[in-house]
Amino acid sequence: MAKIVVKREVCKGCRLCLDECPKKIIGIEENANSHGYYPAVLLDESKCLGCSMCALICPDVAIEVYK
Repeated sequence: MAKIVVKREVCKGCRLCLDECPKKIIGIEENANSHGYYPAVLLDESKCLGCSMCALICPDVAIEVYK
């Protein structure tokens, strides 16, 4: 099963991955990281395609994709 892992201390919460995800299963955490940013989070692992679109659009290389 595919999934993504967001490096929450690297993510700046730019939300580019939210728009890029074809399944719209990426959201924003309610709690800030140590830098004051609200990082992205995978909402439903069972629907992840592992397409890597989120990782490709991420300017901070904060998303790892596992297939």
